[in-house]
Amino acid sequence: MSLSLATAHLFTAAGQVLAELPDPEPLAPPGFEAVSTILAWAKWVGLIAAILSLIAVAVMFMFNSRRGEGGEHVKTFVGILAGVMIIGAATALVGFISGS
Repeated sequence: MSLSLATAHLFTAAGQVLAELPDPEPLAPPGFEAVSTILAWAKWVGLIAAILSLIAVAVMFMFNSRRGEGGEHVKTFVGILAGVMIIGAATALVGFISGS
């Protein structure tokens, strides 16, 4: 038996084992409603802050492009986009944890 065939059989067997594992729905413990509310508020505030910061950088780009300094805020823009991606990932995680 060749190495590639043995590897294919190993991956097939591993896939069959993983397919048989149970996948229960997430269930919040009793009294978790307050934490869910706080997480929902934090998610909302984070997304609003991200939107406002993107608008602020766009305004800075607009004013500085008239003065010939438009490229200086690219680093700020990239940093804000990285923050938006982190907030987006966090909102997906919060949605998974809260079961919504």
